[in-house]
Amino acid sequence: MTNAMVAGAEALHFQVGDGDPRDRLDKLVVLLLERAGRATSRAAVQRWIAAGRILVDGEPARASVAVRPGALVEVRPEAPPPSAAVADPDVAIPVVYEDEHLLVIDKPAGLVVHPARGHASGTLVNGLLALPGFALAPADPRDPMGHVRPGIVHRLDRGTSGLLVVAKDEPTREALKERFARHAIEREYAAIVAGEARDATYDTLHARHPTDRLRFTSWIRGGAGAPAAPRRAVTHVRVLERLGDAATVVACSLETGRTHQIRVHLAERGRTPVLGDPLYGKPPKKPAVRAIAEELGRQALHARVLGFIHPATQKPVRWESALPADMRRALDQLRALATRSSI
Repeated sequence: MTNAMVAGAEALHFQVGDGDPRDRLDKLVVLLLERAGRATSRAAVQRWIAAGRILVDGEPARASVAVRPGALVEVRPEAPPPSAAVADPDVAIPVVYEDEHLLVIDKPAGLVVHPARGHASGTLVNGLLALPGFALAPADPRDPMGHVRPGIVHRLDRGTSGLLVVAKDEPTREALKERFARHAIEREYAAIVAGEARDATYDTLHARHPTDRLRFTSWIRGGAGAPAAPRRAVTHVRVLERLGDAATVVACSLETGRTHQIRVHLAERGRTPVLGDPLYGKPPKKPAVRAIAEELGRQALHARVLGFIHPATQKPVRWESALPADMRRALDQLRALATRSSI
């Protein structure tokens, strides 16, 4: 049996395969858990190892130990430690809709969704904790990092603006998570991309980049060095406006919601990265376009449509958000540039 898993009430059991990384136990366990659909951070795994909750052939082992093929690994997950996130009433939360079950916000670019390394405060979660009904919200038990994410069922990158739904109670949270899991959420993004984009559907595998842990990639190769547990990612791209040969405005509809999915597909498959994307793009060659991107200061990506069946009322709900001022300004500048170039 290779990479087999038996999930009991408390423990997960694996058998190490010939192609698995064996140089470090912590790295191996992260991979095994990810394949089993129980993605967990390496920091959490190291915490479990230190507490004696991960055994190799029945014995505790160090995080740095090499593991032989065929070894039996037992993992006993531990509840995450309490989060240190605190309420911050100074965090501005632009609410566009609210009822007793959920609220929808129009997240500004620059607002981080949840506390993480380098962003211990000033996040959306800190702001939510200051609102009535969120102070006692429990952490999601499936979150291996132990973040208090009251009602957070999806996220937007720090540099992405737009619509985000937040649940106000556990039944609503679980119902929304289920809708996201089966792709029953309408989501459309507007993006300004560098270059001449085209209408397309990108249907690829998606996984963390094998050498750059900050990035994800759609170029998935097989073999022992392949990223763990690649998942299907589908993005539909529709051209809205062409701005000469320098840029294009596109609408991106999601069937799936992988991390950085739109940014990866536009950059790798369309060869038209989102303008201003610091991770997947490059500075535009034309000085005028490069200046516009630098002034924007973030990826030109905005979640403009959000719709779903309301978990409580079972009625369809839908919201639209206009482009924020910084993207409108960049768009006006690109239109003017395209007009001058065509004269």
